[in-house]
Amino acid sequence: MGIELDFIARVRSPYVEKFAIPRQPGLAPGIRSRIELIGEYAQADCLQGLEQCSHIWLQFIFHESQDTPWRPKVRPPRLGGNRSMGVFATRSPVRPNPIGLSVAKIESIDLQNPAIEVSGLDLLDHTPILDIKPYVPYADAITTARNEFATEPPAQLDVSFSVHAANILEELADDSLKEIITQLLAQDPRPAYQRGQAGDREYGVKLRPFRSEETFNIRWVYRLTENGLEQINVFSIDRI
Repeated sequence: MGIELDFIARVRSPYVEKFAIPRQPGLAPGIRSRIELIGEYAQADCLQGLEQCSHIWLQFIFHESQDTPWRPKVRPPRLGGNRSMGVFATRSPVRPNPIGLSVAKIESIDLQNPAIEVSGLDLLDHTPILDIKPYVPYADAITTARNEFATEPPAQLDVSFSVHAANILEELADDSLKEIITQLLAQDPRPAYQRGQAGDREYGVKLRPFRSEETFNIRWVYRLTENGLEQINVFSIDRI
């Protein structure tokens, strides 16, 4: 038995590749994205009343993972990639059906070109949206809920910029890119098994600031502070 589903919207986000995307919604609250309605669903009437809500649920397709065969057990990054759990005990994108659920804060609603501007989203650019539902606090916020696998958000690292990177940001005269870089990298996107290994290994990710057509290649390394703590140093920001 099967069912056909229509895509009702597409995501426009800074995340042009999977690496460094926040692993849960709300971890980078200052980063904005846009949910653009498409096709017959691109009607202002579809959004009427949504201005009364602060947050929305988004049901979406893991479109970059849907061709990967699912397995009953997966290795979550949070466990360092060397321990497995049942797929239904995780939020792995590789699932029997590549469907995900995410919550986002509404920043504004565009009725002229039907879309919702949101913050705190954790979805790849061009992610197809299956449905949008209002967040209902009394029903959706379960204060007694527990998850012993994920008890608290990941610890954040300090992010610094080399003179070269800081000069590039100053030339852009756009604080949004700096905010995106800082909030994303502070989450430490490395696999857990690589943490604590500060050194010369370089990391990189491509990002596109909100409402920009430019894409930037961001490169960084991990350094140890005088206190022996890891810190991220962004040494290169280049237009692509």
